[in-house]
Amino acid sequence: MRITASVPVAVNLLPPLLAQMRQQLPEIQVELVSSNLVSNLLRREADIAVRMVRPEQGTLVARKIGDVVLGAFAHRSYLARRGTPRNGTELFTHDLIGGDTDLTILQGFAAMGYAIEREAFALRTDDLMAQWQALRAGLGVGFVASYIARTDPDVLPVLAGQLKVPALPMWLAVHREIRTSRRIRAVYDFLVASLPQVI
Repeated sequence: MRITASVPVAVNLLPPLLAQMRQQLPEIQVELVSSNLVSNLLRREADIAVRMVRPEQGTLVARKIGDVVLGAFAHRSYLARRGTPRNGTELFTHDLIGGDTDLTILQGFAAMGYAIEREAFALRTDDLMAQWQALRAGLGVGFVASYIARTDPDVLPVLAGQLKVPALPMWLAVHREIRTSRRIRAVYDFLVASLPQVI
């Protein structure tokens, strides 16, 4: 069974679930493709995909399984050193962690009425796990999914409730062969039941 997911999902969410699934479905071997590229299920690059966008191909079965809450977070050591921003204007005086060529965070701020450029980031990288580790190291304020932030009790929310960051929908997509493959159906049903509990 080949499952593809974005790097944060593959690294943070899926391993504990796959360990549970191994107990329930020990006969199924998993190939986990950790990539932010959208695999093409129609060309059988994967059997099941966990995506943050709804698949466009009409021949796929897609199910929205929840919303991923995003927010601004910083390590306790950074906040002790630099203080906690009280509003959006103060936030931009802090060391920010964001994308390099990925403009998602900049676009999100623009939608909230804050026009900032990529030079506002003290660290720029498109590797979301590198952003997370920089945040954990106390480099600055970063923007991550709450399911990631929950994994470290020393990572605290910043401007919770003030920054209206739109949630990302999480979709589970599978080829229509799910109707004839008991193996695919079993894994799909497991993920449908399990993923909403951890996002």
